[in-house]
Amino acid sequence: MKIYTKTGDIGETSLFGGRRVSKSELRIEAYGTVDELNSWIGLLRDIQAETETKNLLKEIQDRLFTLGATLAADPENEKLKVPDLHESDIVALENAIDKYDEKLEPLRSFVLPGGHLYVSYCHVSRTVCRRAERLAVALHHTEPLHPLIVKYLNRLSDYLFTLSRKMAQDLGAEEVKWEPRK
Repeated sequence: MKIYTKTGDIGETSLFGGRRVSKSELRIEAYGTVDELNSWIGLLRDIQAETETKNLLKEIQDRLFTLGATLAADPENEKLKVPDLHESDIVALENAIDKYDEKLEPLRSFVLPGGHLYVSYCHVSRTVCRRAERLAVALHHTEPLHPLIVKYLNRLSDYLFTLSRKMAQDLGAEEVKWEPRK
């Protein structure tokens, strides 16, 4: 199998199901951003030493492939079988957030991204996740999506924020609070 097909040379791509669309369509932008997010999560997994977190990040990558496949599927092809998300996927993120929160100081102000290179990677992942969520919401306004897609992305960004705080704590990095000018 060749990696290049030349079928995208005129700015089009195929959805799962075969229909050709412009590479600039919102659906393509949405699943492309989910793919970008998956790469950032892979980086976080590579730098993560803790096995439990590493395993959850791998699970998140699997779910992002599921989510990306759903976004890449032709919504007009009702016979197409695509993997799906489950409420339990969201519960897994919530459980991890709650577990991390138990060991973190209560949040009383906004936190500036940074403090350590690894923490910064986590914040970049969070912001890419938020972009993917915004694109999914925009797509949902034109073509209804399964509600768990937006819900999963929303909870994932919360998870990534909490993970960034946990990483900062584990690394002994300063968590810089945002203090607005007065």
